[in-house]
Amino acid sequence: MEPFLLRFGFASPEGASDSGIVGGKEAKPHSRPYMASLQVGKDHTCGGILIRQDFVLTSLHCSQLKRAAVLNKYVRPIELPKKGGRIRDHLRCAVAGWGRTGEDLPASKVLKEATEETLSRFKSDTGGPRLNVFCLQGDSGGPLLCNNKLRGLMAFTVLNKCSHDEFPHVFMKVSFFVPWIQSVMQRF
Repeated sequence: MEPFLLRFGFASPEGASDSGIVGGKEAKPHSRPYMASLQVGKDHTCGGILIRQDFVLTSLHCSQLKRAAVLNKYVRPIELPKKGGRIRDHLRCAVAGWGRTGEDLPASKVLKEATEETLSRFKSDTGGPRLNVFCLQGDSGGPLLCNNKLRGLMAFTVLNKCSHDEFPHVFMKVSFFVPWIQSVMQRF
């Protein structure tokens, strides 16, 4: 599973998505200056994080944008983690996004945030650990920050099962992809 790395054009946070923060609360305005809502028209397509003035990192399904962000106290990139590093089980981490706030509920028009607890990493079909993803129980959406450090990006969850304990959400482990991310950014 590889994320997409996109040139950045900052978008308004209003819109909708198919996955989101369940059981979360409204985020304080401007408390997450690295958050991006990538939109088609006025519809939220996916979330991402500003990692450089001209790059947003997201997972799986977004397109390249046209213009760089204007940095100020409300818009700032987030620092990438160091390559490698283990994410411990049962660590409390923060997530944020504009997605649905529950099963069969509409998407949020405001940025929401919640706390998640990390679980054991997935096992591959051969029984060995997969080092590029890990899973969480609870709310989903956007970046995952543990101890105020970027650790993951939401990759997927079972459709319409976002609030069930037996269906953990899967996040891409950002540190696994740092060499690739840096090589892409060096080309621009």
